[in-house]
Amino acid sequence: MKLHTHEWGTGERTAVLIHGMMSDHRTWHRVAPALAERGYRVIGVDLRGHGRSPRGDYGPELFADDLVETLPAGADLALGHSLGGLALSLAAGRLRPRRAVYCDPAWSLGGTGQVVDPAVFLTFKDATRETVRTFNPRWDDADIDLELATLAAWDTGTTLALSGDHRTDRTPRRPVVPSLVQIAGEGFLFTDEAAKELRTRGFEVRTVTGAGHTIHRDDFEGFMTGLDGWL
Repeated sequence: MKLHTHEWGTGERTAVLIHGMMSDHRTWHRVAPALAERGYRVIGVDLRGHGRSPRGDYGPELFADDLVETLPAGADLALGHSLGGLALSLAAGRLRPRRAVYCDPAWSLGGTGQVVDPAVFLTFKDATRETVRTFNPRWDDADIDLELATLAAWDTGTTLALSGDHRTDRTPRRPVVPSLVQIAGEGFLFTDEAAKELRTRGFEVRTVTGAGHTIHRDDFEGFMTGLDGWL
């Protein structure tokens, strides 16, 4: 499936950005311009069922196949958050970016010992401004407005389709390209033991202390600092 894309910048290097569940390319409204200033042409996708991309059947492999069909192979940087990190890891062998960054990727939804069924995200479809602010106290008004807009554009079928597969551990056995895993210090997907295991598998691992799951919106400066040497 060809996905809707949005571009920033006209640099000689290429970066591709892949958002997480319930979001779309607008989640990168700070990150993408920052990369463009560093000389990148930045391409953000809307995963199927999100934003302006088509609807259809859903599943991790389908999300990955769409990336391969839509994005250029051999990008200088590929960065995926949460569900986007999962989809990127399944597509990385075909996309072959020079570097991959996985931001709190949803490889195992039981990473901290409490298995999370994606169906729980259904409750956020009709979230109020107050609810979004309660769950994301560090966000400013612009991010809250964007969250409400992306929730309105999101097809809840995406999370229902993942619900039956939520106990599967999809952590890659090894990185297929040089890869960084950026972990949210206040997230729910990774333990210290999981981080150590990722290092033994060949990933570089960095934690953004104090940041929640959506690191790039919870602590933009910490997120960018955590990418030092990878941009």
